Amino acid sequence: MAVRTALRTSLAVAGLCAALAAGGCATGQPRPLAAGTLAEAETFPYFPVYWAGTRFAGQSLAAVDGQENYDSGIGDSVYYGDCVHRKGIFGGGNCLLPLQVTTVIYGLHSNATLGPQSNTVIRGVPAVVYDEGRSIEIYSGRTAIDVFSDTFAHAREAALELRPINAPGSATGKLAPPVFCPGLFGAMSAELSHLMAGLPGHVCQRTAAQEAETKRLLGTS
Repeated sequence: MAVRTALRTSLAVAGLCAALAAGGCATGQPRPLAAGTLAEAETFPYFPVYWAGTRFAGQSLAAVDGQENYDSGIGDSVYYGDCVHRKGIFGGGNCLLPLQVTTVIYGLHSNATLGPQSNTVIRGVPAVVYDEGRSIEIYSGRTAIDVFSDTFAHAREAALELRPINAPGSATGKLAPPVFCPGLFGAMSAELSHLMAGLPGHVCQRTAAQEAETKRLLGTS
């Protein structure tokens, strides 16, 4: 997961800098989005892509992905802010944004590689907070929604404002429960344990049973 996150972030940085070319990463505020750019995200066909609206924390939407060049292993992202006022996490000249939201089809994995983390419930669904609170992964439907931000406050604010850009949905209320069992690692509160046990189709119980059977067959139990 840590490798996937690092790869997704580095590719997103490169993509955003290309998208902002003359007006963003090196020289000033990002140019307004071309009309077709937002339309491409609004018609993305594969799964709901989450965003925080056209503005977040005083920063405009700077760039969006879409169907073109879509990579299922990385997902689809929206980006807010410019690249001027901070030094990038990969060295001078790259972008450290106040917010990037990436939606990706969830692949079963353990969150153990995320490092120090805290499991929680956000908008009625399981989530994990890591990277000193600057990153949050939220599980809904078939997807993981990754919130990458510059501060814990921004990450939390964005998580509470998420809604689909290409599907019906609201910035308030609960998100749809995941149809998979997230690979949470570490302690869980009573609220979260109850939520996990009640996911549709008792998916966590079925996942645990399948893992136990696999270990039995392999003689590793």
